Amino acid sequence: MENILEKVSDPADIRELNEKELKKLSEEIRDKIIDTVSNIGGHLSSNLGVVELTLALHRAFNTPKDKILWDVGHQVYPHKLITGRKELFRTIRQYKGISGFPNRDESEYDVLNTGHASTALSASLGMATVRDYNRGDYHIIAVVGDGALTGGIALEALNQIGHHKKRLIIVLNDNKMSISPNVGAISKYLEYLTAGQFYVKTKERVRRVVRKIPFAGDKIVDLVHKIADRLKKSMVPGYFFEELGIKYLGPINGHNIKELEEAFDKAKKCERPIIVHVVTEKGKGYKPAEKEANWFHSSAPFDIKTGKFKKKNGAPSYSSVFSDTVVDIAKDNKNIFAITAAMPEGTGLIKFQQSFPERYFDVGIAEQHGIEFAVGLALSGAKPVMALYSTFLQRAYDQIIHDVSLMDIPILIGIDRAGAVSGDGPTHQGIYDIAYLNPVPNFILMSPKDEGELRDMIFTAIQTNHPVAIRYPRAQGEGVPLKERYNKLDIGKWEILKEGKDGIILAVGNRVYPAINASKELEQSGVSIGVINARFIKPLDEELLLNIAKEYRWIITVEDGVLKGGFGSAVSLFYRQNNIFGIKIHSLGYPEEILPQGDTKTIHTLYGIDEDGIKKEVMRIISGKEKTISAQVKS
Repeated sequence: MENILEKVSDPADIRELNEKELKKLSEEIRDKIIDTVSNIGGHLSSNLGVVELTLALHRAFNTPKDKILWDVGHQVYPHKLITGRKELFRTIRQYKGISGFPNRDESEYDVLNTGHASTALSASLGMATVRDYNRGDYHIIAVVGDGALTGGIALEALNQIGHHKKRLIIVLNDNKMSISPNVGAISKYLEYLTAGQFYVKTKERVRRVVRKIPFAGDKIVDLVHKIADRLKKSMVPGYFFEELGIKYLGPINGHNIKELEEAFDKAKKCERPIIVHVVTEKGKGYKPAEKEANWFHSSAPFDIKTGKFKKKNGAPSYSSVFSDTVVDIAKDNKNIFAITAAMPEGTGLIKFQQSFPERYFDVGIAEQHGIEFAVGLALSGAKPVMALYSTFLQRAYDQIIHDVSLMDIPILIGIDRAGAVSGDGPTHQGIYDIAYLNPVPNFILMSPKDEGELRDMIFTAIQTNHPVAIRYPRAQGEGVPLKERYNKLDIGKWEILKEGKDGIILAVGNRVYPAINASKELEQSGVSIGVINARFIKPLDEELLLNIAKEYRWIITVEDGVLKGGFGSAVSLFYRQNNIFGIKIHSLGYPEEILPQGDTKTIHTLYGIDEDGIKKEVMRIISGKEKTISAQVKS
C-alpha cells in the first residue's frame, strides 16, 4: 500500500479513508514522529498516545468550523501532521520553525495557544458562551489530560461548566500520567473510574475470543457488548461528573478509531456538557516510550533501535546538581522536606523521593497549592525546598506575595529552566522571574555562575530565615570541580572576578562566563574591562555599587531575563534613588517582546547577550555609538 500520509493535506482527506487505511496512516504518523524526535528531540510519548484520538476527532467533527482545544498542547504533533504542516514538521521546535504547541498564527485549526496545563476548559466555556449568545451552530471540544484535570483552574472551570450547562464536549484523555505518574485523590478516583484500563482491555479480550467461536457472528458479539456495557455501570461510575451536571460517557478505547467516532457521534447529540472518557497509552507503538513514558515525555535525541538517549559529554546539569545537593544536606538536616509539582524527573527531585520518601511530596499540577503547602510545613518547623520551572512558578504569584512574603516564610524555591529555554518556545521561556520577584519584600534572589556556586547557594539558603529563590538554567554546568565542603555566602555580596580600567560588566548567573570570555578577548585589543559576578540579584551589593560609581564612567549589566523590572533596572534605580548620575548604565537582556522558539545559543546570540554581543556592546560604548542600542537603560 502506498504512503497515505503523503496524500493528506487537511482533515477532509482522512474522512474518506477506510479502516485499513486509517490503521496504516496511524503507523505512518507514529513513524514520522519517532523519526523526527529521535533527531531533534521533542515531546514523544504524549504524541504517540493520541494518534488514533486525533484522527477520530478530525473525522467525527467538521474542523475547523468545529473547534478543538488541546489542553497543555504538547500532544499536537499528529494534529499538525494532518492539518497542512507535514512538510514543515522537520522544523518543529526549531528557530523559525513550527511550534511544538498549538499556535494560532500557524493555522486556523489551532484554536488556543497552550503550553501550561488546565487552561482549555475555561477557554472552551467562554467560547461556548459566545457561540450560544450569537446562536452559532458548531461544536467546541476541549481535549484534557487526566493530569491536567487535577489542576486548580480546571476544577474551577468544571464547577462553572456544570452550573451553566452549555453544550460542550470534554474529551478526557486518560493515560494515568501528566509527565510523571499522577498523584492525589482525584487521580485515585480516576483510577477507580478507569476500571477504564481494566474495562477496555477486558472488553477487547472478550471480543477477540467470541469472534473465534464458530458460528458466533456479529449478533453474539453485539450481545456481549450490551452485557459488558451494563457491567460497566457498576464497574465504572461517573458520579463525580454527573453530580456536577456533566454527562459522562465512557471509558472508550482511545486506540480504536471506530469506537471513538461512535462515542463522539453520541456526544454531538447531547444538549448539555458531556465528558467522553478516553483511555490511551502514553508512548503507544514504540516500546521504549511505552516502558519509560516519563523519560520520553520531553525527549532528547535518541537512537531509534535501542531507545538510548544520545549522551551529552561534560558536566552534570544544574537540575541534577540542585537535587544531589539537597539530598546530601538532607542527610544531616531532618527538617528538610522536598516538594515538586508533577515534575520529579524534570527537577531531579526523584532522587530525594528515593532517599527520603517520607519527606517528599508531589502535589501534582498545582503550583499554588504547592507553595501554600510549603508555607504550612515551614510554620510547623520544617525547611521546605520546592523545585519549579520558572514559567510554572508564575502560577503561584499570589501565594508568593500573600503568604510567603507577607509572613516572611523561610522556604527555598529552586527556579529551574530560568532564562531562555530550548525548543519549547514562548510558553516556556523563563525570562520573567527576576522581574516578578524583584519588587516582592523579604525575598532573597540568587543565580549561580556555575554548578559549584549553586551548591553553596543551596547551603546558604537552607540556613537563612527568609524566603530564598535560586534561578538556574536548563543546561549542563560549566564543568568546575565540585568541592566536598560547602561555603556559606554573605547575603547580598557580589564577587569581583576581574579588575578593569575602562569599564565594568555586572553579569548575572549563566551570563558570567560569557562576560569573562568577552573581557579576556577585549584585553587582547587593549581594552581593559572588569567583571563582577552579581550572584545576588536581590538584595543588591549596594556598597560595591557605590564604589563602582566612584571608579567608572559606565557599566554594562547582562542578564538572561527581561529588561523591564530586571537586574539592570534595579541597578539603574539604585543609582537614581541615591542621586548618582555620573555613571551610564547599559543593560543587555530581553526587550518587551515575545521571545521566539529556538535553541538557547541562537536566542542568546539574537539578543546580544552572548560573548560576541557583550564585546560588541563594549566597542559601541568606547566608540561613542552606544545610543544605537535599543535595549539599553541609561541614567
